[in-house]
Amino acid sequence: MNCYIYRSNKQKGMYLYLDEKDNFSKVPKSLLSLLGDMDFTFEFDLSKKRKLVRAEADEVLRIMTENGYFLQMPPPKSDPLKKTN
Repeated sequence: MNCYIYRSNKQKGMYLYLDEKDNFSKVPKSLLSLLGDMDFTFEFDLSKKRKLVRAEADEVLRIMTENGYFLQMPPPKSDPLKKTN
């Protein structure tokens, strides 16, 4: 599946994956409003074997097939009070 990635200008670290370039019709208007302007970042071929940094490829494929888009959230902020070894 071709996957088109857009970066939110309003929500740092949020990326929207679309199954069709520049086709935001499947994305709820409320979500688009939250994300603000979107900048096209890159495209790639998404398969179950592809390694992704913040998600499992098969889960992204499943969600994109069901919804026509996938929202990648920013990484969790580290807790400054949490001790690390």
